[in-house]
Amino acid sequence: MILKRIRLPRRRFVWPAWRSSGKRLLTMIIGTFLASLGYVLFQLPLHISAGGLSGIALIINSYVDFPVGIIYWLLNIPMIALGYFYLERWAFVGRTLLGVTLMSFFIDLLNFWLPIWINPFPLTDDLMLATVFAGVIGGLGGGLIFRAGATSGGTNVLARVVQKYTGMPLSQVYFITDGAIIAAMGLVFGWENALAGLVMLFIFGLAADYALEGASNTRTLTIITKNPRAINSAVISYLNKGISFWEVVGGYTGEPRYMVMTTIYRSQLTDALDLISDIDPQAFVTVGISHHALGGGFMPLKKSLKREGQPTLRSLDVVQ
Repeated sequence: MILKRIRLPRRRFVWPAWRSSGKRLLTMIIGTFLASLGYVLFQLPLHISAGGLSGIALIINSYVDFPVGIIYWLLNIPMIALGYFYLERWAFVGRTLLGVTLMSFFIDLLNFWLPIWINPFPLTDDLMLATVFAGVIGGLGGGLIFRAGATSGGTNVLARVVQKYTGMPLSQVYFITDGAIIAAMGLVFGWENALAGLVMLFIFGLAADYALEGASNTRTLTIITKNPRAINSAVISYLNKGISFWEVVGGYTGEPRYMVMTTIYRSQLTDALDLISDIDPQAFVTVGISHHALGGGFMPLKKSLKREGQPTLRSLDVVQ
């Protein structure tokens, strides 16, 4: 056996993001502020049944004259305990406690000052308009909080647990975790508000996915053709992108074909389709949305890992 040393990126110790990364901390602050802003501006005044602990806090606040932010903070104690056991232990507790505290602080701060600064308050009495803006602003804030590696507590903790173990999109997880709470809130604030809450949760989930994953600026083309080399040359020459292709057999015709795959920028899609149609008008093309493209003429993979604060390897000993 020969011990051979292979030079690879060395694994380095990474502090919890909320302590070491000012960028992530700033992202969390902005996210909690936006989420609180949507909650105070649109949900509280019109009693939109948003579900989750924020909705329960709204119900309690309607019966008890107590700051809604503090109510929200107290309700999150059991959720933080759940996150400790099923997510990242103390690292999760630290980030979530910070997120919950910031959220509670901004809710009470904005709830005190916005009625003074804004005249008239609330901005709108239209239930549907408030629902849309609450979902967009709150969803963007929630997505930024997730992107910072934390949560604002509440059923977001349940959402992260379900997403971690099932891989379901956030938009679906929110419907599952908050649906029962919205139904219960319909009995308190009325079913019109509950229906508006369902719409808001759908918009919230889409906005959160957008903030978490970012805008998609790439497209992946899968092409079934007889002329892979001509398409390869055209894509390289005109689009400056590479492709991969391999031989396949048509399941219906039994004839040999080639499957070609390439990833391009969204702005290049029309040019790519024109090139393909000129080379092989009989080609079969599918277009897929790619959220991220790393390496191979796009963002360097190493740079992407550094930007996201991911640990990397530096060296590794292997036995041959």
